Amino acid sequence: MTDTPPATASVTLDDVRDAAERIKGVAHRTPVLRSRTLDALVGAEVYVKCENFQRVGAFKFRGAYNAASRLSAGQLARGIAAYSSGNHAQAVALAARELGTGAVIVMPEDTPRSKREATAGYGAEIVTYDRYTGDRVAIGEALAADRGLALIPPYEHPHVIAGQGTAALELIEETGELDALVVPVGGGGLIAGSATAGKGLLPALRVVGVEP
Repeated sequence: MTDTPPATASVTLDDVRDAAERIKGVAHRTPVLRSRTLDALVGAEVYVKCENFQRVGAFKFRGAYNAASRLSAGQLARGIAAYSSGNHAQAVALAARELGTGAVIVMPEDTPRSKREATAGYGAEIVTYDRYTGDRVAIGEALAADRGLALIPPYEHPHVIAGQGTAALELIEETGELDALVVPVGGGGLIAGSATAGKGLLPALRVVGVEP
């Protein structure tokens, strides 16, 4: 159950700008650092957006809070659900706490203890499953439907994508013209939001995805 648009909804630069206003004062505006050693190794001027200094230690809080903050008062009263093995779990748990509601997070049984404890520390209820035999999406959707919770997925949601794009928006606001934007790729929410913001501001910008 959710009051937010379907995952197929398009995301625009205006959506990212709107998300930036919504998370202002809640999410950190993270620093942009430089390194002469890194510049020399790469042969270019490199600007590093330090999302490791974001709340929960990752960019995930941007999208989680943007999505959660758009829920109706009635939906917030019922609570939020999510599925994640770590960073999104913590982000949704913290967003729920900031908004005065509860969160139920579906996590693998073998989730690192530190991430599980951090998620619980933000006040979330944790429901575990076997990642080798269970389907986290199906489990999360069933749990949300059964309890009447709003389900916030880790990346395939327009408000999550718009929230993640605020990192690139802040970067370009600080640096100005860039030739390329290099973005880590996991589920795809960060690069989708970053490309939306980056190409919207700088149409000639080259966006490069980097996978582990």
